[in-house]
Amino acid sequence: MLKIIIENLNHREIKSPDKVRKVIDLIHENHIDWMHSCGKKGRCTTCKIIVEEGMENLSALTDREEFFRKNNRLKSFERLSCQANLLKGEISVKVAEENKFPHMDYSE
Repeated sequence: MLKIIIENLNHREIKSPDKVRKVIDLIHENHIDWMHSCGKKGRCTTCKIIVEEGMENLSALTDREEFFRKNNRLKSFERLSCQANLLKGEISVKVAEENKFPHMDYSE
């Protein structure tokens, strides 16, 4: 069972019986609006997640994520939700302040 907790979205929980899934796909399939300006191709950082817990449950960094890290656009505790696969267990994440939508209600 895979599980994502979005802390600053009122601790919204997403559960999936699947074994491995892209983080952004799980989010979108649960009808949560999540920014992704490049169409989930790893060309921008608008879909980034701030990983509070469970980084070890995500796949290794992709070449695109390495590129953004080297250019200081992705911090060590951030991942691109369009690139990261949730391999097992759960992750606890936050939406980055700069990527919040104005039409959604976020919590602290």
